[in-house]
Amino acid sequence: MRKLTILVPLLLVGFLSIAYSAEASLLPGIDIGSSDPDKVSNTLRIILLITVLSIAPAILILMTSFTRIIVVLGFVRNALGTQQMPPNQVLIGISLFMTFFIMGPTFTEMNKGALQPFLAGEMTQQEAYDAGSTPLKEFMAKHTREKDLVLFMNYAKMEKPKEVKDIPLTALVPAFAISELKSAFQMGFIIFIPFLVIDMIVSSILMSMGMMMLPPVMISLPFKILLFILVDGWHLIFQSLLMSF
Repeated sequence: MRKLTILVPLLLVGFLSIAYSAEASLLPGIDIGSSDPDKVSNTLRIILLITVLSIAPAILILMTSFTRIIVVLGFVRNALGTQQMPPNQVLIGISLFMTFFIMGPTFTEMNKGALQPFLAGEMTQQEAYDAGSTPLKEFMAKHTREKDLVLFMNYAKMEKPKEVKDIPLTALVPAFAISELKSAFQMGFIIFIPFLVIDMIVSSILMSMGMMMLPPVMISLPFKILLFILVDGWHLIFQSLLMSF
């Protein structure tokens, strides 16, 4: 949980930087006045922190590995046909800790290269924002399909970036999100195949025996759970997720 909090100060830095560079006050009668974090009004800090925290869920979902993990786990549950087992709370909790594990090196780099130097007064707000956003951009760009990124950049009529750090987040974030969705659905399709075969076999056997009123799902569920246990399914799922990053 500690590493997740690194994103909030960095986003706060970026928010202050944008406001300061525009030479405008965020609220009537309040002037930031300085790029030194120690001189920023405590009231303004609290207001900006609450603003950042309100969009923190969207940041976590769309700018990290969380989307792919939770979608794949949802496919696993649907393929098994176990309804609400595992419950949503369990899937979300596992996805969160998997996200912290996968994003750990990125968060550490953001902390060492941007947040700590900024808090020590060695960087301005804009420098800290640029340094902190670069590792996150590199992670997202690595897992973003080129055609998805081109789609948003062409729509906004943006110039082709020379480096990853030049890609604007306004185009990179949605491109990364839809790329993650495609990757998750590809993994979900592969997960569904063996369980679909079991459903088809059970359904064919029941029809050949004339047991038309007996739901095939009720009979196939124990066999699907047994297959999942025998192949150590959870280990394979999480191994595939880790390898995909």
